[in-house]
Amino acid sequence: MVRGDSEPLLGENPAEPYAPAMHTVAVLALDQVIPFDLSAPIDTFGWARLPDGREAYRVRVCSPTGDAEVPAGPFTVRAPYGLEALAEADTIILPGTADPTAPLPPGVAEALRAAAADGTRIASVCVGAFLFAATGLLDGLRATTHWIAAPDLAARHPRVTVDPNVLYVDNGQFLTSAGAAAALDMCLHMIRKDYGSAVAAFTARMCVMPLEREGGQAQFIVQDQPPAPAGATLEPLLRWLEANVERDLTLDDIAAHAGTSARTLNRRFREQTGTTPLQWLHRARVRRAQYLLESTDHTVDRIAGQAGFGSPTAFRDRFKKVVGTSPYAYRRAFRRE
Repeated sequence: MVRGDSEPLLGENPAEPYAPAMHTVAVLALDQVIPFDLSAPIDTFGWARLPDGREAYRVRVCSPTGDAEVPAGPFTVRAPYGLEALAEADTIILPGTADPTAPLPPGVAEALRAAAADGTRIASVCVGAFLFAATGLLDGLRATTHWIAAPDLAARHPRVTVDPNVLYVDNGQFLTSAGAAAALDMCLHMIRKDYGSAVAAFTARMCVMPLEREGGQAQFIVQDQPPAPAGATLEPLLRWLEANVERDLTLDDIAAHAGTSARTLNRRFREQTGTTPLQWLHRARVRRAQYLLESTDHTVDRIAGQAGFGSPTAFRDRFKKVVGTSPYAYRRAFRRE
């Protein structure tokens, strides 16, 4: 099974190199499996090589019936193995499906729970977290999924603590990853736990992927403002705030422009947007900063002023809190050439 913490890593003792048995990964392909979710772990584990050149993992694609063709969007994939292969695996991967809220096929939940009871490591990719949560194995644990699906996962499985801001969550035996590309981060993390950093770094280079990415899922989330209901009385004020984010506005300034008291303004904002005027303004400033980081060569300090932040330090702190990464890292990731 998975290497224990007390076991030596490959290469820790050159005189007596650790030679582990090949680790078996079972990737479970259910009906309408998402192709990238399926292929990402297959390729990532497939690239892993031990220092002597041997393959580090044996990867098996499974389905509920075995030796079956599984629909995968624009094509079908053949899954040579059935659920019995889950009992022989060291790690099981659950890719997402086109309808992750559909009931699990007969026998799947039971096979996963039995594997978990035997100590098998189980990980989900993207909306595969819905399949994972349906087994009950994530109850009481922290988990993640694609940020756009996170509210639905939390609503359907209230006993799971859903964190939409991270690339993956490792609970030890159970792991979940965010959007499909985060499967690469999670798989590299598992490879490093199994065989050490050298094997993981080699695999990352073969995947043309950094071993660790800066920031979390929040940097990919479009920072939309809370919508105001159609015909809301605050619409003119919201447009004015968008146009004046660079100004050093106080709550009293905003209230004066609206022609009302600060207390009444706060109440109306809560009723119509679900947030406060200053929180709404902070979001608008972060959105302006994101646009400037993506589309201009302006320095971060200059953008801090253009987006209405009092100082570059305040800008960096607020940006990191909302987006989950630094302005510099965000620019490297999203700069439009």
